[in-house]
Amino acid sequence: MVDMRPSLHHVVFCVERAHQDDAANFWKDLGFEFAEIDLADVGLRVLLDWTRGIEIISPSDINAAEGARVQQFLAERGEGVYSVVVLANDIDDPLSVAARYGATPQMRQDRSGDGFALEEATLSPVYGMPITFIATDLPA
Repeated sequence: MVDMRPSLHHVVFCVERAHQDDAANFWKDLGFEFAEIDLADVGLRVLLDWTRGIEIISPSDINAAEGARVQQFLAERGEGVYSVVVLANDIDDPLSVAARYGATPQMRQDRSGDGFALEEATLSPVYGMPITFIATDLPA
């Protein structure tokens, strides 16, 4: 992993599954390109343009942990910004800073495969700001 100060990486939008493809089409018409990622183990369908900074998530299984969390977000807040993702060399230091401000991880995961590693932690909001920290060896 490259040594760096934390920086803004991408924005995660949460939409109803029935709207996800249309939401992606809006961005596609602006020139964005999405990879579809089915995270069946956590109950999410993800559309991600890693290089241009947009992620659109929807629950695919509301009985799975993250699918339930995303469905609850939609029920309570409606569609919108789910999280702002901050890329860091590692997530432990940013998590300790967040803890000083009262934020706690709501979800933490490690994923790897096909030559990549990714560590992620989604926080409880910090003064209303939804933040996720990631550390990865994937190119930006």
